[in-house]
Amino acid sequence: MNFDLTEDRQMLQDSLRRYLADKYPIEHRNDVAYESPYHDPAKWSELTELGALYALAPEDKGGMGGTGFDIAVVFEELGRVISPEPVLGALMASRILSHTEADQTDLLAGTTRMAVGLGEIDAPYDLDSIEATAKANGDGYTVSGRKSCVYGGQAADTILVAARLDGKLAVLKVSAKEADVTSYAMMDGGGAAEALLDATPAELVLADAAEAIQDAINAGIVALCAEAVGAMEVLHAMTVEYLGQRKQFGRAIGTFQALQHRAVDMLTEIEQSRSIVIKAAAELGGSDASRYCSMAKNLIGRAGRLVAEESIQMHGGIAMTWEYPGSHYAKRIIMIDAQLGDTDYHLARVAAAA
Repeated sequence: MNFDLTEDRQMLQDSLRRYLADKYPIEHRNDVAYESPYHDPAKWSELTELGALYALAPEDKGGMGGTGFDIAVVFEELGRVISPEPVLGALMASRILSHTEADQTDLLAGTTRMAVGLGEIDAPYDLDSIEATAKANGDGYTVSGRKSCVYGGQAADTILVAARLDGKLAVLKVSAKEADVTSYAMMDGGGAAEALLDATPAELVLADAAEAIQDAINAGIVALCAEAVGAMEVLHAMTVEYLGQRKQFGRAIGTFQALQHRAVDMLTEIEQSRSIVIKAAAELGGSDASRYCSMAKNLIGRAGRLVAEESIQMHGGIAMTWEYPGSHYAKRIIMIDAQLGDTDYHLARVAAAA
């Protein structure tokens, strides 16, 4: 099989890598990731001008990509600088809207920022347990409930909310100004929000939306897994460089065979992770997409933890400091495991499917 990127995707990757390497050094990333609005609005505008969001939607919906591989290219580059920009919310919103005839021009241009409210306190991952409800109200609708960990919700103009409507799972559009939105930084930086809805005015987007929501979740999983691969590659390179510089007993610790083997084990896990991301990306939108996405998320969760822990151990005390970039990469890799279903949740899904 040929795993080389197409010419268009290679150009997109090169453009994003140059831009992010120049505009998102770790010091700037940490300055904006932990302070409201938990990203850099100016860099968001520049990122959208590069066409990053257009790569996330198919051509017939106004984009220029929309496949699993397009998504993976964008998010791997974001992972290499652990960018806190709210691209995940935009991706998942676009994926849901792609199941409708809705105009995505403003979303893909970055002028309207969207997030997706799925998880709840008692149903962080399980769609069947969603309790938020929607009701018809004259010519419109209202929605009530609480949505937790709305990724990108702190910066969103509009939130797409999953709620029960006439016994089915529907998606409704809510203005962030109409909802009670509480913003916060996640453990690793970057923003999320809690959205409280109490008979909040809403516009129906999709009445029978279970399939569209699952497709959006699958796309989000591919994105997160690709982001993790990008972050793991940088953290591994950082570790190998440190092993070549740090000296003990009169020589570089990278010459010690035990540490060389551990570094190779890290690389092996990263390559396995890349392989499963390729498979999940290839299956996105197909009948087996959910199964392969769960397999990818489970493997990435386990591999990411190993890479993060090994890097910290081989760096020693410096890896625990705020100033050293490795600590922030390790936190982001671990945090990815908790988003859209953790290792144990997706292992259970794979087992159930078998």
